[in-house]
Amino acid sequence: MESLKVRDYMTQRTVTFTKDMPLSAALDKVMQSTHLGGPVIDDQERVIGFISEQDLLDKLVKVSYHCQDTHIVGDCMYQEVLSVSPEMSIIELADMMKVGKPKVYPVIDNGRLVGTITRRDVLRAIGKNLEACFKHPV
Repeated sequence: MESLKVRDYMTQRTVTFTKDMPLSAALDKVMQSTHLGGPVIDDQERVIGFISEQDLLDKLVKVSYHCQDTHIVGDCMYQEVLSVSPEMSIIELADMMKVGKPKVYPVIDNGRLVGTITRRDVLRAIGKNLEACFKHPV
């Protein structure tokens, strides 16, 4: 099981945001995807932040109340982003994802975003491993 790697289960086509993007545009991106948020990237595809549905919810309630789209992603993104390498083991990541930790991690290789991995992806990897364990003939 230690041989299961993040690269084999990550999502390569992930939803991304820019720090100057209006929150209404970020909301549109989140609503049109299955992602719970995503990394905020710069022009070189380096991760500079992360924005989640929860972050959006807090600011968008205020935007909605005043009918003014004056906030941008940079106003509410989380700047201290936990990320992982594509070579990290799924078991190590599962350990990191215990209670209170992010549900989604950007996957970064050579300083650039190459995908994201979620708790569901980790569970899928573990499930495939379990399935293989139980298929062995007795």
